[in-house]
This record gives sequence, structure tokens and C-alpha cells, in this order.
Amino acid sequence: MIDMDNKEQRKEELYSQAIPAGKRRYFFDVKETRGGDKFITITESRKLFDNNTGDFYFEKNKMFLYKEDFDKFRQGLDNAFSFIETGIVPPPVVVEDSYRNEETDNKLDEIDFKF
Repeated sequence: MIDMDNKEQRKEELYSQAIPAGKRRYFFDVKETRGGDKFITITESRKLFDNNTGDFYFEKNKMFLYKEDFDKFRQGLDNAFSFIETGIVPPPVVVEDSYRNEETDNKLDEIDFKF
């Protein structure tokens, strides 16, 4: 019997690389949407100890990075690396964001989000 869920999961995952880093492990997975667009998931997995049960467990944090953001993400990461290596603050990543709307942004500034 073929496990269709597992088969579908394998189909969408095109590439995977795990990088061990002490108590952490980073996973870089390239996947594809049903529409054929490729994206990256970056997962941080940390091995932790539960004092209540006496067992180890893994905490995972996942981030999705889409193709249209690759260049901006790469530039931001390069800037962070550069700052760590040189101590010089690099110029900010300049992005034309089609989603930003100054009128809407100003209205959001006026909302009281306290509950």
C-alpha cells in the first residue's frame, strides 16, 4: 500500500540539506507549490530537556522564504555578516514595496492595539 500523504510530501520537496550546529540543527528545504513556484523553508530544530517528564524533545521553528524575496533576504543576511565581520553599519536594504501604502500605514499608527 502506498502512503499518498508521504508520496505528496516527497513530490513537493526538491532538495534538502541538514546542518548540525551543536544542540541545534538547521534544515534548508527547497519545495514547490502546486503552481510550480519554488520556495525555501528554513527550520531550526533544538534538542531540549523536559524537567517534568525527564525526556528530551525537539522544538522547531520554521520560516518560509519565497522566490520574490530571495534577493532582499540575501542582501539583508550579507549586511548582517558584514557588520559582524567589520563593525561597520552597511547601508539598509532598499526595497520598493508594492504593499506599502502611506495613507494606510498612517491609519494603522492611530489604532490602539491594547486589549
